Amino acid sequence: MQDDDFSLFRSEVRGVKPIAHDRAEVGKPKADRTQLAGLRQAASVRTGQALVVDGLSDQFVIDVGAEDELMWRRDGVQESQIRKLKLGQITFEGSLDLHGMTVERARETLWAFIAEATRLEVRCVRVTHGKAARLDGKRPMIKSHVNTWLRQHPQVLGFASCQARHGGTGALYVMLKRTMLEGRDE
Repeated sequence: MQDDDFSLFRSEVRGVKPIAHDRAEVGKPKADRTQLAGLRQAASVRTGQALVVDGLSDQFVIDVGAEDELMWRRDGVQESQIRKLKLGQITFEGSLDLHGMTVERARETLWAFIAEATRLEVRCVRVTHGKAARLDGKRPMIKSHVNTWLRQHPQVLGFASCQARHGGTGALYVMLKRTMLEGRDE
């Protein structure tokens, strides 16, 4: 009976070629960490432009809800000033809309906008970030990032959610520092 099994086996494997290598494939190879770090660095630096380090960190983004009212003031800023800001009693002289932007694009645009407002000695601006009620149930991304970035920006004295007529919880009044020009004070 063993001969029958052996001959049956041989007849079944007739024409089969043996495997040329003796190693099993266990998935894709591990990525080279130093090469990955270099690729990440290259991706973050635009060719032809100087690298701008804006000091705004995304390491700990403060997660906020679509309808959450935001308010923050830097140490030393009077609470009454932030109350006036929240009530819309400080006129904003510039406005920025970040709707539809990626987080990175919103960051660059916000940084440039604040730099220009500061250069022009603007006291208050409006930043519209939107509420972005997302289908996946997560918190609004741009709103959360803007809330975090403005707290870190050295020119920002404070901010508060806008009055309904100016965008409500989808926008912020932002109070900026001013230098001592033409009798203006910080």
